[in-house]
Amino acid sequence: MVSKDRKAGFCLIGVVTIVIFLSFLTSCGKPKGPPQGGAPEVAVVVLQQERTVITTELPGRTSAYLVAEVRPQVSGIIQKRLFTEGSDVKAGEVLYQIDPATYEAAYAGAMASLARAEANVVSVGNRAKRYIELVAINAVSQQDHDDAVAALKQSEADVKTNKAAVETARINLAYTRVTSPISGRIGKSNVTVGALATAYQPTAFTTIQQLDQIYVDATQSSANLLQLKRNIAAGRIKGDGPNQARVKLLLEDGTSYPSEGLLKFSDVTVDPSTGSFILRMVFPNPKQILLPGMYVRAVVQEGVADRAILAPQQGVSRDPKGNPVAMIVDAEGKVQQRIITVDRAIGDKWLVSSGLEAGDRVIVEGIQKVRPGVPVKIVPFGVGGKAGPESAKPAQPPAKAN
Repeated sequence: MVSKDRKAGFCLIGVVTIVIFLSFLTSCGKPKGPPQGGAPEVAVVVLQQERTVITTELPGRTSAYLVAEVRPQVSGIIQKRLFTEGSDVKAGEVLYQIDPATYEAAYAGAMASLARAEANVVSVGNRAKRYIELVAINAVSQQDHDDAVAALKQSEADVKTNKAAVETARINLAYTRVTSPISGRIGKSNVTVGALATAYQPTAFTTIQQLDQIYVDATQSSANLLQLKRNIAAGRIKGDGPNQARVKLLLEDGTSYPSEGLLKFSDVTVDPSTGSFILRMVFPNPKQILLPGMYVRAVVQEGVADRAILAPQQGVSRDPKGNPVAMIVDAEGKVQQRIITVDRAIGDKWLVSSGLEAGDRVIVEGIQKVRPGVPVKIVPFGVGGKAGPESAKPAQPPAKAN
């Protein structure tokens, strides 16, 4: 049997449950009042049309302005190496000396052959002159005269042949002194004294790179180029004349390179595997800060947007579908949600192509406390932002385009 105390306890629990349930039903029927503390406070930034330089940051690699691989043009034993590895050399400076003995002998032999041919020309020439006089009085036959003239021409041809042989021997002798074809920084030597050099061998003696100027080859997406052309055609961006050829550079550690470069050309072929093409720029490099193979980022100026709308990035979020959205405060002081289209990031702002206009008040602080249609209280945005008291002013209608 259940005790009287337990029965009383069950009855008390049932009564309390009924009271709570009735209270819940009563509260559900009453309208909710305004939130405690009044309307939520938000900080806004009033958008204005700005003149903005449109730039693109492109990844790239540096490469030497000139590269020369030094190879021998004659064969022989290397007698001397006349440079210091890693030093700067001038064009025409002797780098290696190949044993010249055999080439000196060949040059001397060619000179002797030339002298013999020139002496023979004198003898044959005198005979041809005498035959001209003798054939006039029929002292010699016409055939003998013709043979003398032919012998003279052959001797003159022998002189020219021997002169060419002398020049060839002189060139080969000069090639025993391996010189630098360009001025620049020389690398390590791949051969040592005593090694055998073979004319036009595949292995280079050394490599010289000219670094007082340097190339930067950057890749740009073809899709970005098409978007830029559409923006220019629509009038949102216009060319900036000669300034479009100026390029700035960011080094691997994020610092800016002190000198500006020039955009030389863009490739006319898109790489089908990457969907990008090459932009080549040249930068002065007097202190040789830039070395071949370094990773850099080129900041290329594409044009100027005279009436750009820039929205702070902290005032733009994404909806569940991934679309960029911004919360604004309308003229009645209520929150509205705008789906916008952004073109690119410029500093800490988004370049907005549609969805926002000049005069819109974009909420940058307090977004998490509001929802569309809720009245809010605007406070100045001055901490961590560029806006001041103007942020609290009522929105003005956007200026009409001329």
